[in-house]
Amino acid sequence: MTTKTIRKIIRIDEEKCNGCGLCVPACVEGALQIIDGKAKLISETYCDGLGACLGECPQGAITIEERAAEGFDEEATKVHLEEQKHAEEELPCGCSSATVTQFEKQEATGAIPREVTNQRSMLSHWPVQLTLVPPTAPFLQGTDLVLAADCVAFAYAGFHQDFLKNRSLLVACPKLDDFQAHLKKLADILSHSQVKSLTVVHMEVPCCSGLVYMVKQAMQLSGKDIPLEEVTIGIRGDLQS
Repeated sequence: MTTKTIRKIIRIDEEKCNGCGLCVPACVEGALQIIDGKAKLISETYCDGLGACLGECPQGAITIEERAAEGFDEEATKVHLEEQKHAEEELPCGCSSATVTQFEKQEATGAIPREVTNQRSMLSHWPVQLTLVPPTAPFLQGTDLVLAADCVAFAYAGFHQDFLKNRSLLVACPKLDDFQAHLKKLADILSHSQVKSLTVVHMEVPCCSGLVYMVKQAMQLSGKDIPLEEVTIGIRGDLQS
């Protein structure tokens, strides 16, 4: 029978958790996994209760509580980490390497009309990287703004036609870029540019949803209430929502 004692251990509020996965690589004991779209503590014995993952959760879904729990087992944790290391490589975004997928190429049937292969770009300005765009850029004034994750335009074939016509574009990565710098820049843009509407287009992978969180935080910081639309693109290039 497993002995439980009163000790500090993490608690995950599943109502707040959005499955972004930022907490997973922050846990050096490998105690957390994203399961069914939510962060889960896979074993009490892997959690030391120090809470290194707390600061990585943008939703505030992780807290420390004192309750009856199995004791932290350092040896079992070492074995668990070694098994993880051999079983699969972890990607920088915190996703498992099992998510790396190659799709069967969809070949076009028949000749592709020249007007399709020579479609014109709908991009109306430069630069587009959020880091490089000044908050007072003229193309941001009174615009309908699209904030797209870096991977979206490569995955979604109709990106220009469906999202860029008569809109301004900013691109960013919520995981690999400087999140706090992006948050400040976006808040400054919303404060100075009289943006009319904002569409966030991101990939379906958990870490990419951090872009939506960034926008909502930027709106709060700027004091602006702007119509917001969220669009999710599947890793196979399908429009999910």
